Amino acid sequence: MKDSDLKAFMHKLEYHFRDQNLIEEAFRHSSYVNEQAGETFRDNERFEFLGDAVINLIVGHILMERFPDIKEGELSRMRANLVNETQLAGIARMIDVGPYIKLGKGELQTNGREKNSILADTFEAVIAAVYLDGGFDAAFAVIDTHLAPLLDAIDAPFAKQDYKSRLQELIQMTQRQMPVYSVIYENGPDHDKTFGVQLVVRDLKTEGTGKSKKLAEQDAARKALKFLRSEQL
Repeated sequence: MKDSDLKAFMHKLEYHFRDQNLIEEAFRHSSYVNEQAGETFRDNERFEFLGDAVINLIVGHILMERFPDIKEGELSRMRANLVNETQLAGIARMIDVGPYIKLGKGELQTNGREKNSILADTFEAVIAAVYLDGGFDAAFAVIDTHLAPLLDAIDAPFAKQDYKSRLQELIQMTQRQMPVYSVIYENGPDHDKTFGVQLVVRDLKTEGTGKSKKLAEQDAARKALKFLRSEQL
């Protein structure tokens, strides 16, 4: 791979490789390697295996952090929807993986660089290369960055469950002042922050936590609702 090509891809990936050999292996499809007589290149299938495990671990970690009240079965379903072939191929297209994949003549003739299966497998191999080059934190940052739109789409319906609106409706019915939310802390690195939010409404104070400010506000509102409803019993 040319230095200019590598730099262009690393810019889109938002990760800088120290060992260029790793990303070159990640792009070698078995059809290409099988046509290189006398060469000792390895294809990317071992990287695909590792990348699949790394992605599943990190996405599972993110989902558990974002949704602390969701049970295992639902978390598994959410993860499966996030890391299936179609979604991973979409991310591969977004960061322009296709042009860098080395394919054999047969795959090139059948437009292999546009096949979901090849794109998804190559993205898994790229994540393995990041993991081997920079460790868990580097792989976490890359996955968290490029899955962000998909994760945010999952966040939305949960945020709209919508404890804040329910709390506001309850307070309006009882003629109380509106709740005020304020961020009281942010912990953790940029790729894995936890937010703390305090809710104040008259004499009632609650604190919520979440992987975004909105989720922390929802958590604080949920606790306030629980308290107010227990008072009414």
